[in-house]
Amino acid sequence: MERCEVYLSEESVQELMRRLSRIEGQVKGIRRMLKEGRSCDEILIQMSAVKSAISSMAMFLLEEHFNSCVKPSVESGNVKALEDFMRAVRQLVKGG
Repeated sequence: MERCEVYLSEESVQELMRRLSRIEGQVKGIRRMLKEGRSCDEILIQMSAVKSAISSMAMFLLEEHFNSCVKPSVESGNVKALEDFMRAVRQLVKGG
């Protein structure tokens, strides 16, 4: 996939970094819970929270990417940008 001319705004990058830091903290919390011998139920709940946070971050990135890159590229005649975007969405949805 080609990189578009326009990239994410600084505010978007900062929001993604903030979310990623929170996810890192949650993962470290899970590691700590395992070391402490916490119940599987508690650990699974925290794992679910991490999964949800990653999904939310992905949706945010998809929307920002669409608005900052895909839409302007398509408007300037680059239809391949839309095809690339849809390929990325398919990969995200199928999980790999």
